[in-house]
Amino acid sequence: MIRVLLADDQRLVRAGFGSILDGEDDITVVAEAADGQEAMDLTRELRPDVVLMDIRMPGTDGLEATRQIVADPELAAVRVVILTTFDLDDYVYGALRAGASGFMVKDTEPLELIHAVRVAARGDALIAPSVTRRLISELAGRAARPEPNPRLDALTDREREVTVLVAAGMSNDEIAEQLVLSPATAKTHVSRIMTKLQVRDRAQLVVQAYESGLVTPGWLD
Repeated sequence: MIRVLLADDQRLVRAGFGSILDGEDDITVVAEAADGQEAMDLTRELRPDVVLMDIRMPGTDGLEATRQIVADPELAAVRVVILTTFDLDDYVYGALRAGASGFMVKDTEPLELIHAVRVAARGDALIAPSVTRRLISELAGRAARPEPNPRLDALTDREREVTVLVAAGMSNDEIAEQLVLSPATAKTHVSRIMTKLQVRDRAQLVVQAYESGLVTPGWLD
């Protein structure tokens, strides 16, 4: 059972998302929060698998709540998915850098919401990878010179190749097809890369790929 915490200052949004998710046999909404502080408190108390976090809330906003949840080693298994009204939003990029596992726009289709929660819970892929890629590419393009990441030196040539494909928003199956590998081998490569780069999931791997200069915005268009 995937346990979800909904954090949004709009009661109707919480009610709508909750109704959709609770209708699934493998998902349950364990709590709702109306602001970032409440979201942090409930996350520490209940340890949900996924937190759907509104980025803009009164008081402690979703960005700060995400930072604090991700920074807490006791909450390492919790995945935060950002909810936003606009898909290209500087706050979203900040949340991804802070450790969010992905993001989705609030007017998403019900089936996409359900899929996003399942994907986030298993840490298997980015949420809406094509949109996330576009967001990171655009905002990373505004950034200063890339910061070298010495951990990249530990990657093999194959692992660097896989990292670029992850940054393109490819799933393990798509990477396997592209590189003529088995899906299991592709998954192993991705897991080893995340371990070497010390990132918690694929979203963080994409951020590292751009910010280190391994992938340059525009390469994957």
